[in-house]
Amino acid sequence: MKERLLTISIPTYNRAMLLDDQLHWLAGAVKGNEDLCELIVSDNASTDATPEVMAKWEAKLGGTSLQLQFRRNQENLGAIRNIASGLVHARGAHVWTISDDDAVAPGAIRFVLSQLQANPDLSLMVLNFSSRHWQSGNLTAVRCFAVDRDREEACGQDLFAQTLSHPNPSKWGGLALTTALIYQTEVAQAALRTWPEGLDNLTLQLFITAYCARKGKMLLTKDTHLEMASGRHFFCQDRAMYFRFKVAEIPEALVKLAEIGYPRSLCREKILHQKKEITPRLLLQNFWRGPLHTFRVLHRYRAALALLDAHKELAPEAAENPF
Repeated sequence: MKERLLTISIPTYNRAMLLDDQLHWLAGAVKGNEDLCELIVSDNASTDATPEVMAKWEAKLGGTSLQLQFRRNQENLGAIRNIASGLVHARGAHVWTISDDDAVAPGAIRFVLSQLQANPDLSLMVLNFSSRHWQSGNLTAVRCFAVDRDREEACGQDLFAQTLSHPNPSKWGGLALTTALIYQTEVAQAALRTWPEGLDNLTLQLFITAYCARKGKMLLTKDTHLEMASGRHFFCQDRAMYFRFKVAEIPEALVKLAEIGYPRSLCREKILHQKKEITPRLLLQNFWRGPLHTFRVLHRYRAALALLDAHKELAPEAAENPF
């Protein structure tokens, strides 16, 4: 089967209406470029009308030159494993995972394809984006990344590290935003093999992005190409999951960044910053719901910091060669 330039992967779970809207957008946005693209829809064992929506669009798109993989998991694998499944099964040279609830600009696919055609060796493309609260409709950010021009680096590690170093998490969190990231497929798959335990970490995408940035050319766009639905992430409503994500899983991902060659001092600074997330209110909320869970999460934070402090800073010649 002929390799396509771009795989577009849409993971979904129990959001049939949103999936239907996203596939309607995609059918129009990909028109004229179907032969360059593959579409994967990965249903995480939804119990709503998602299978019917998938069947409808499989029939509609099946008559085009667009390569299709409509996959349904036998059980709910969890959001991160469902996202990773799309990366693993991608057959295009590059892979773009698009959330079913983010609003992507009509011309974004054409823009991405043009960039990949001009720069086939891109290891990572990061799309700038705005954000809007999904309930109130209020615009919460005009642009995530404050760059005055498109930034392109032959080796993206320094650009990634520079972006990560911003003190405001909302200004570097886009490095882990699913819909903002286009990876070279083989490099993203190698990242998954490098940190298999990351499949149980909500911050896995940050690690994949860092890995891809270190392995080759990176492009960060000035212009926005999508609007994130803020406040809708599945873990925002689960306080125990949110606590674990902020206090334990982000630090553990930062340790992995140091292990693959990012500055230990930067990773340590970001881990210490996460300590600010341990507010008295959040701590009490979690303690009363589950004291044992709370103590385990706090222990994971301390263990991540200790593990990082136990590592010496990698000298440039000792770090993994990015080329």
